[in-house]
Amino acid sequence: MDLYIVLGVERGAPTGEIKRAYRRLARRLHPDINPGDRESEARFRQVLDAYETLMDPDRRRRYDAGQLVGITEEDAASFGFAGFDFSNRVHAERTTTFGELFEEVFARRTGREPGEAPDRGADIHAKMTLTFEEAWRGVQRAVTVTRQDSCRVCAGSGFHRVTETRCVGCEGTGAVRSVRGHMVFAKNCPTCGGSGRLKQEECGPCGGQGVAPRSETLAVRVPAGVADGARVRIGGKGHAGVRGGIPGDLFIDVAVLEHPVYRREGDELHMTVPIAVHEAGLGAKIDIDTPDGSVRLRVPPGTQSGQRFRLRDRGAVSKTGQRGDLVVEVRMRLPKVLDERSKELLREFGRLNGESVREQ
Repeated sequence: MDLYIVLGVERGAPTGEIKRAYRRLARRLHPDINPGDRESEARFRQVLDAYETLMDPDRRRRYDAGQLVGITEEDAASFGFAGFDFSNRVHAERTTTFGELFEEVFARRTGREPGEAPDRGADIHAKMTLTFEEAWRGVQRAVTVTRQDSCRVCAGSGFHRVTETRCVGCEGTGAVRSVRGHMVFAKNCPTCGGSGRLKQEECGPCGGQGVAPRSETLAVRVPAGVADGARVRIGGKGHAGVRGGIPGDLFIDVAVLEHPVYRREGDELHMTVPIAVHEAGLGAKIDIDTPDGSVRLRVPPGTQSGQRFRLRDRGAVSKTGQRGDLVVEVRMRLPKVLDERSKELLREFGRLNGESVREQ
């Protein structure tokens, strides 16, 4: 029988692919998993022989050259399972015991490889819309999220205590073995912790995952000065990690509504203020309203429409705690001329200042 067909791999397959194929078949065909099934027992013997032959470079080279013949179906059917002493197999690079197979199956159910730390919980993303004033001063909002939280039945462990039973992972010995060449290695059974006995079973309400869905209302504090498009992080309020993994975070994307007067650009705040002709020509001190209250702005004589003035530290609060500036743009606004006296004064002003404002 073709050993590559036995493992279900192509000729020239790398050793990593051969290992994966062997482990996949061993988990399904191992005699300890199928007690009394002689067909699975014989098939496992074929898989084991194919694995040991193809993992040894010299034996594989001889097999590919036709100098070594794999085990036949008739030979395999004649074997009876009476336990394996893998330590006598010189060419076995690494043999998987039933305990390790059990450990791998258990780990895959949790989505982890053996020995890996529990997975971190997923993050949760939500949205919040604020007015300009709320974003400027900061606000506290109630946010309701539905997330995977630690199971209250098993306290997030995925198990609960039961009557003590024999551990099937190590068959009650408390240790699992692995073989490398002639060397046999043993370690505490990860399923029972080396005791050989099991005192817990999978939690039913959470399916052994240690987490269950739950809605929760959180009081979220949005800091002052938050900008449109900013993201607020609430640590540890995402989905809980499986079987004790650390929880993810809650991220809130903030949208700030536009304001009819103020416009934010980075940490700067911009606004436009109308001024009269006489204020622009003669100069003036005018009071303007800002988000922090009234501020007096000095307009020097001869100010042009569109001219900008910068007020230091009157802008938004930055992430470093410093404040930007307030930029005020003045726009000249003509008054409504209702009487002849006002018109005459404007004519007189024009005669005294007759130069064209359109000349460069």
